[in-house]
Amino acid sequence: MPLIRIADAASLLGVSDDTVRRWVDAGALAPAKDASGRAAVDGAELAELARRQATAPRDASGVARSARNSFVGLVTKVVEDRVMAQVELQCGPYRVVSLMSSEAVRELGLEPGSVATAVVKATNVIVETSGGKAP
Repeated sequence: MPLIRIADAASLLGVSDDTVRRWVDAGALAPAKDASGRAAVDGAELAELARRQATAPRDASGVARSARNSFVGLVTKVVEDRVMAQVELQCGPYRVVSLMSSEAVRELGLEPGSVATAVVKATNVIVETSGGKAP
């Protein structure tokens, strides 16, 4: 069972150390100690809590699609030339950049402040690890 230190767990979930300690105190996560005797939590339990706590906005379009990765966000920047455009969205803590035609930008009415959904379907996704250690 991978153990993750409290500080690393907090960093991975974007919360404070105190929040993770409160979750431990409330019984949402079982307390553990790492090899150095520091407070830690079980990585699998943390992953399950992260799934339950996820509050990403849902795409309310009602459109069925095969792509499983969609991120609702706020358009923060649009850079256009005559043919192509670069559109940046802030989707929670993630910056998503899309290259599309300038015509598509106009048709979709994309401009800073617009709410849009980034739909991602990739044939290649790379997953990296630091040898089982939390960052």
